[in-house]
Amino acid sequence: MRGRAPVTAQQNRESGAPEAAAVPGRVAEQPAGYPATGLGARLVALGVPAEALAEVRDLARANGAGMVDILLQKRLLPEDVLLAALSDEYGIPFWEELPTDHIDTAFTAHFSIQYLKKQKMVPLDTPQGFVVAVNDPANFQAADDLCRLLGLPERTVVLATQEAIHAAINLAYDLSRSTAKEFFQEMNEESTDSLISEIEETGDLLDETSDAPIIKLVNLLLSGATKDRASDIHVEPYQAAVKVRYRIDGILYDILSLPRKIHSPLVSRVKIMAKLNIAEKRLPQDGRIEIKVADRSVDIRVSTIPTAFGERVVLRLLDKTSSILQLSDLGMESRKVGVFNRLIKSPYGIVLVTGPTGSGKTTTLYAALSTINSPEVNIITIEDPIEYQIDGIGQIQVNPKIDLTFAQGLRSIVRQDPDIILVGEIRDRETAEIAIQSSLTGHLVFSTLHTNDAASAVTRLIDMGIEPFLVTSSVIAIIAQRLVRVLCPKCKTAYVPDDESLANLGIDKRQLDRHLLYRKQGCSACMNTGYRGRTAIFEILILDDPIKSLVLKTSDSNQISDMAMKRGMTNLLADGAKKVLEGTTTIEEVFRVTRIIKRETDLEA
Repeated sequence: MRGRAPVTAQQNRESGAPEAAAVPGRVAEQPAGYPATGLGARLVALGVPAEALAEVRDLARANGAGMVDILLQKRLLPEDVLLAALSDEYGIPFWEELPTDHIDTAFTAHFSIQYLKKQKMVPLDTPQGFVVAVNDPANFQAADDLCRLLGLPERTVVLATQEAIHAAINLAYDLSRSTAKEFFQEMNEESTDSLISEIEETGDLLDETSDAPIIKLVNLLLSGATKDRASDIHVEPYQAAVKVRYRIDGILYDILSLPRKIHSPLVSRVKIMAKLNIAEKRLPQDGRIEIKVADRSVDIRVSTIPTAFGERVVLRLLDKTSSILQLSDLGMESRKVGVFNRLIKSPYGIVLVTGPTGSGKTTTLYAALSTINSPEVNIITIEDPIEYQIDGIGQIQVNPKIDLTFAQGLRSIVRQDPDIILVGEIRDRETAEIAIQSSLTGHLVFSTLHTNDAASAVTRLIDMGIEPFLVTSSVIAIIAQRLVRVLCPKCKTAYVPDDESLANLGIDKRQLDRHLLYRKQGCSACMNTGYRGRTAIFEILILDDPIKSLVLKTSDSNQISDMAMKRGMTNLLADGAKKVLEGTTTIEEVFRVTRIIKRETDLEA
């Protein structure tokens, strides 16, 4: 945020500046030589061609659009450069960041979220006073109307980027809405029995104005889960109550307990949104919902199953606006990133990623694909489901209803002249055999397996019926991973753990001379959990010649793992210990996701 104070229209008038200075970009008030003078001259000096600027002026006059919007749409200048030029020309401060720590949400009762986003402005109560942050200062009429409706005597304007304004708007409307728990407490007995209306095309949940209580309750549950970074919502019926839980950073938290009679309309509403059969309550059903919460598009997979006390519903939330991570963002140390980078650029072979459900396997494979994706290679995937759309990659959705399985899809893929193939999961012998044959005929194949560690993947393939010599001929590397929660940077506290915990983690106490270890505390920023976000720990098993020779002799995962560690593999526990020493996570988190086995001699002692 620049140091210049906000400028009011009154101050502009008293300083003798022309009225246009308070509202730059009003084309009709520019001098005849525009764009050769004033703002036009500044923009030309910044590299905007004079002909393009004249075209922008003509479009603004013809369409009644703002010049800022047109300049940004044509990408003639970066937004921050354009706003800095407007700031210097007209003396209106440009705030690169908007102060939202103590945002006042009172204005949300007067304006819809769509209106403010369309006008690209937001009122803020700041230490410098009440200001209106705008993206285009030529939009003075909307700013005047806003100030008049809020009862403000003076219009004080600052410039801000569209992203900063939208973020402030979303935060204000998010904070202004009651939680699902608060809303339910306000519901009266009669309203809980309200009938559910058929859903139409879903709008922004932050601006949902429907009066049906169940619709409001479901919308609040969905928007609350998105705000709290939840990956799943569980609706669980019991004899006397219905429990709602969110899974946040891999851990389930109780959110709400509802009366038993809420269950039927709640489940029916979710089924209507997912286009499921609301009359069928005896069989499991699967569906999908697409919603929008502020600027975030969220894809929701819905699963229902019958239980003793009614249908249990689980909603898996996938934020489609999230960007695909790069290899360096996964949590791998630089040496492992280098190894992984070399593996994914192999001309052929199979690279397997293993771990339990929800351990980030697909995210790792997407990061690999985005790294090697280029016009020179043909990449085709078969997935269940397709979690992210990647430009330049052909992605197939598994559909068992029409017999489009992993095996069947993989058969068709190899006839599409691919260079790289991603198989969402190897679930059976048939899929494994086709994947191996594909790798042996010159394709690079990525896939996942559900095993506890890297060495167990070899045992699993052989247990499926794959010959050991085929495993050693095709598989070039196996990567095992787990997700550990990251300590909240605002509240984590340093401490010295007990000797037993250090010994179990393999940390020498002398290492504490060079490292600080932390434990969780809990604050408002992390919902009092002590953690915010997750990162991964890895072990990479490369099938080199000694490992291949051992696999041909035995499929014992313990022997394979011991050999790999002697040859330099860092297992999950050791990689977790490094994250603990770096202050990223806690000892308890590493123990939670890895298996700690003590020798019998240790137990006897």
